[in-house]
Amino acid sequence: MLPRYENKLNEIRTQLSNLVASIILANEETLSAFETNQNTLYESAKNHLKNIQADANKIDNEVIKTLALYGPEAEELRLLVAFLKMTNEFDRIGENMKKYNSRIQELCRGECDITVMIPSIVQLQKTTLNALHYIHNYLESIHTSDAEELFRKVSVEESKNDDLFSIIEKDLLNLIVNSSELSADYVKVLATLRKLERTGDRTVNIASLLLYAQKGGEIQLYV
Repeated sequence: MLPRYENKLNEIRTQLSNLVASIILANEETLSAFETNQNTLYESAKNHLKNIQADANKIDNEVIKTLALYGPEAEELRLLVAFLKMTNEFDRIGENMKKYNSRIQELCRGECDITVMIPSIVQLQKTTLNALHYIHNYLESIHTSDAEELFRKVSVEESKNDDLFSIIEKDLLNLIVNSSELSADYVKVLATLRKLERTGDRTVNIASLLLYAQKGGEIQLYV
């Protein structure tokens, strides 16, 4: 391919990497806010997420223009298709994190007691952070990274995420049954934490897309 085309690919990759970096910063600050009960960190995290959709749309436009201008084939075409699909995943992760940020802050000020679940909730969020870091590192060194290794690492974190969520879900269902006055609040907690569980699924989708871009085959994504 022409150098200009390779430069354009690198530009799109950098934009995607920056998008992931913003989501990671938001996750880290939301986690720190949850652990330390600092409301200012929740607000700071929201700022990192406010332009996610607009940035994803810009990347989509760049990908479409690149497809139209250069007519890439084989591996280059797979990579651009993967980039185009990845922006949707990142956009949804951003939306999940916006909702999680707002709801967990509100729930921490509420009457329901989730103290016993705090260590598990912290670990739940750390699994999504770990997966996002793996993806960011891959994008930063895409030409020398192994997509199969990335997929394995992200899948391990998603498996941990599922296990943790199942434990928390069981505890919350017991609280919903036994605490009738606060059952609605505990239902909200469960719905809020499900945003982290869905984020884990999205990270696997992204790793799957990067594996497809590098190795070919079929794309298999969570709905």
